Amino acid sequence: MPFTCDLGGERHVFADLKAVLAGASPARSGDELAGLATSSATRRVAARWVLADLPLTTFLNEALVPYESDEVTRLILDSHDAAAFAPIAHLTVGGFRDWLLSEADQAALAAIARGVTPEMAAAVSKLMRNQDLIAVAQKIRVVTAFRSTIGLPGRLSTRLQPNHPADDPRGIAAAVLDGLLHGVGDAVIGVNPATDSVPAATTLIRMLDELRGAYAIPTQTCVLTHVTNALTIMERGAPVDLVFQSVAGSEGANAGFGIDLAVLREAHAAALELGRGTVGRNVMYFETGQGSALSANAHHGIDQQTMEARAYAVARAFDPLLVNTVVGFIGPEYLYDGKQIIRAGLEDHFCGKLLGLPMGCDVCYTNHAEADQDDMDSLMTLLTVAGCSFLICVPGSDDVMLSYQSLSNHDALYLRSVMGLRPAPEFEAWLAEAGITAPDGSLRALADGASPFVRQLAENLS
Repeated sequence: MPFTCDLGGERHVFADLKAVLAGASPARSGDELAGLATSSATRRVAARWVLADLPLTTFLNEALVPYESDEVTRLILDSHDAAAFAPIAHLTVGGFRDWLLSEADQAALAAIARGVTPEMAAAVSKLMRNQDLIAVAQKIRVVTAFRSTIGLPGRLSTRLQPNHPADDPRGIAAAVLDGLLHGVGDAVIGVNPATDSVPAATTLIRMLDELRGAYAIPTQTCVLTHVTNALTIMERGAPVDLVFQSVAGSEGANAGFGIDLAVLREAHAAALELGRGTVGRNVMYFETGQGSALSANAHHGIDQQTMEARAYAVARAFDPLLVNTVVGFIGPEYLYDGKQIIRAGLEDHFCGKLLGLPMGCDVCYTNHAEADQDDMDSLMTLLTVAGCSFLICVPGSDDVMLSYQSLSNHDALYLRSVMGLRPAPEFEAWLAEAGITAPDGSLRALADGASPFVRQLAENLS
């Protein structure tokens, strides 16, 4: 069914709901690549005008990807919580925006989370300025736990990412110790392996677990190998804390990753059976990113931000400990410059939290994008104001294995200092007991008077 809007003496016609959503999206290179981008700013306003007047129930009655041929669509519609949706069922998309910004408080937002579909979240985000995305996300609190508790008020957690181009355990261990000495790693110590080798991943899993156990660090470790590898590794008795997988917003895109919902369910059950958590049982870790469905040619003519939001339905089905968008990693073909990366990061964070997910972000860009570290400074600060659960940190901001630019351990120190935030409570207590932090939470200098533990860490690092 076509949608029309008369604006500025011109009639704008949108062929279907997909066209309205694509037309309403802020400009980004991925939608241009897919041939979905609107032709003018005026037409974008017209699409938003149409979108604002659509009832939220439209997204329950009209599937963007056919129910019969896509298991992600079936998951979204079959798991929809009608009771949670009831308080907002009478609203249009524009009315939903007004409600989110004015009436909705933390309790109300938590209550509706399972009643919001990804398409509803994506739709309302297209009507919001950056400050709107921040203001609403900041009100949402999602708390998860394994050995540390993520997402509590007044906290900012971090993933310590000690990647190495040759998966050298000594090099990875050195980067882990460096991160710990900067107070980083309470969300997870997570390594992207350079190869897809099960024996190599198993070696790293055992090394990380031994290091964590030796110092009694209240965090979780993860080698971000494919979920089928994780299943094999668990079957062989290795100490897996979190199961990782990249996910996307359509069955076809997930097939490109070599997964489906069945294998995720199998891995989730296997990880729960290990019972390795001490303060919680959230055992899954998912990564997403705008453009992944388009790069697999499995976007079904839908704009990349809406497809990204659909990936969050996959993540939500498995009660994950962590979810993060790798916002600038896929490249300028999908997010061209710093402006587009910043907007996408705020959209992804907002949509994920609105759907009830513990959202984090890899604030990053590739070296051929029109972006720099000043853009990343802006995005990490905005996300922290918005209540982001965790951010990813690598030594010196430069990932030597994946060859892209992210945040550094020092960036986490800046954010916690400026915003008055602290790491997860269990990890915070460990940092103090180990002598890494002073009573006021600041880092102790590695000098005379440092605790024996800190000196040992420094010696191991050297």
